[in-house]
Amino acid sequence: MNCLVVSATVQEIKPFIQHLHSTNKLDFIDLQIDFLVTGVGSVNSTYSLMKHLQVKKPDVVVMAGIAGAFSPKLKLGAVVAVKQEAMADLGVMEKDGYKDVFDLKLLPANQFPYKQKKLVNPFTGLLERTSLPLVSSITVNQITAAKKTAELYQKKYKAAIENMEGAALHLVCIKENIPFVQIRSISNYVGERNKKKWMLKESVEALNKELIRFVESL
Repeated sequence: MNCLVVSATVQEIKPFIQHLHSTNKLDFIDLQIDFLVTGVGSVNSTYSLMKHLQVKKPDVVVMAGIAGAFSPKLKLGAVVAVKQEAMADLGVMEKDGYKDVFDLKLLPANQFPYKQKKLVNPFTGLLERTSLPLVSSITVNQITAAKKTAELYQKKYKAAIENMEGAALHLVCIKENIPFVQIRSISNYVGERNKKKWMLKESVEALNKELIRFVESL
């Protein structure tokens, strides 16, 4: 089995890479691991994923990274798996409010690969195998800093977290029919720009602990 581990930055998966170099556990199972660092954002992620797939098609893709949570119900440092994504800021801000591409009738709500405007991970067996809480996420090009925008996104998309690459993973892998999982750890709350209140180091540690456990279970 070939597993492609994807992240926006190398820092987010560095402990996992270091673990692989220090263990011989994978020598005894049929698992080959490749790494892909895409760069931040959905455009970079889409390009990098498609470029890789032109050369090699993996059996499973695992994206790992940090995310912001909309509600304190998700504790900082918590690790979750994403069951569905929405491209939240692809649209227009009208006088009467924000409209996305589905509201504008530029995309049908159920046109493949979308289901009710969402990019839903169809590989439920893999999601269950993570043994992590399953959440809905939005992907944005601009990190949400304003409280009003955060409230808009949370109300419109019923999202628990936001990130900057997940929708690219979901869209590419659904279209290419490649099993995939997106694992995220909560480093901060959406709108909180004081990084002294973030748990970046702790969230990366928690993320990689779960990443190691999941990949070694494949």
